[in-house]
Amino acid sequence: MNSITEDVPKKTESKSVTTFKETFNQHIEDIDTTPGWWRRMKREAFEAFLETPMPKRKDESWRFASLSNLSFAEFDYGKPPSIANAQELVEKSNVLEHQSGSFIFADNQTIDAEKASFELQQKGVIWTSLREATSKHGELLKDYFMKQEVHLGSEKFALLHSAFVENGVLLYVPKGVEIEYPFLSYNWITRNNAAAFPHTLIIAEEFSKVSLVEAHFSTTEEAPALSCGVTHLFAGVGAKIDYTLLQDYNEETLGFQINSNIAGKDSTVKSLSVNVGCRNYRSETHGQIKGDGAQVEMLSLAVADEDQEIDQRTLQTHSAANANSNLLFKNALKDKAKTIFSGLIKVDDGAQHTDAYQTNRNLLLSNTAEANSLPGLEIEANDVKCSHGATTSQIEEDEIFYMLARGIPKEKAQELIVYGFFEEILERIEDEKLTEVARSIIQTKFSSK
Repeated sequence: MNSITEDVPKKTESKSVTTFKETFNQHIEDIDTTPGWWRRMKREAFEAFLETPMPKRKDESWRFASLSNLSFAEFDYGKPPSIANAQELVEKSNVLEHQSGSFIFADNQTIDAEKASFELQQKGVIWTSLREATSKHGELLKDYFMKQEVHLGSEKFALLHSAFVENGVLLYVPKGVEIEYPFLSYNWITRNNAAAFPHTLIIAEEFSKVSLVEAHFSTTEEAPALSCGVTHLFAGVGAKIDYTLLQDYNEETLGFQINSNIAGKDSTVKSLSVNVGCRNYRSETHGQIKGDGAQVEMLSLAVADEDQEIDQRTLQTHSAANANSNLLFKNALKDKAKTIFSGLIKVDDGAQHTDAYQTNRNLLLSNTAEANSLPGLEIEANDVKCSHGATTSQIEEDEIFYMLARGIPKEKAQELIVYGFFEEILERIEDEKLTEVARSIIQTKFSSK
């Protein structure tokens, strides 16, 4: 078993450091067939990871977060010998009715793939696994892979991802190509103490259109695991990207998800997340509006119960004029669950006529749940329209009484109210089957307890 220590003292050659280095060296040996530049990148990331300190309570970017659970010691970074229930997982990977291509991964290994159609390939569309991209599309990958700096606090975890990432998807759409149906990337965790590193890279050239759905699921309810994922979206001039993430890992999982998108001139980028899983889940999203007339939407809903903690950090950076960004994050909390939202709209001095919004809404379903909101603005331009807001409220007693009087049990009443609370986001999912799956995930979250 290859395991990783919780933290590595800076420049200290201890037994734990030695064990950790052996773990990484074994990982490099396992990918020995990959190009030299890929292995060099990994070694550099690993060395930087060792040098980067763990988050501390005094760090503003980790304010309110629980740091005691950020332990890596128990996780297995080794390659699994086999995936015993691969065919069963393939059959369960059915969140879409129609798709343009798919990859299904289990514990970082590809267990099934549907290539893009011959017609799309003839147009220059690249839909491939990250593992294959390192050798067949190395120049493209070198230009884009992990090129966006991490600004929201998870620098160490981004380096961990770079050091140990094995698989994921690369989706490249050439200029002017519009694709009707979404692509699908499924990531299953099946092993006890497994460490997974899902990676998604979408490059949409000028005036192209594409959508992708990513799903993060566990096969067991109780097996502890680590997921450290990264998603980068690049939208060229006039391009349109629609990205959806369903995160339903079991509640023994420690999860990190680092997202960024770059919106070029007159482009449209929408990212939407549904988060219900993980014991501790840290999500970071950086929307970078770099082209005039760009439109960026950042949407998220989360349901947390028991002692779950969902930590959300966002940044909307406006560097171009006449652009729009709209962020809406909604959380529903039960039991002793805790959520954190910290968001910032940053408008550069040249980004005149910016129109930016940031909204966080929290619905408390118990007196012991805790929601923390830290919205903020940093405006350097003088002709903009920007606003932010955060609300935390409980369900009105009149609403519950109304449903109880009609024979609806309290738990079901709460569930129905939460559906209504989330409808503003759910209705933004364009695929009907995917919307049904998202609603089913929320319903299962209520009925499983």
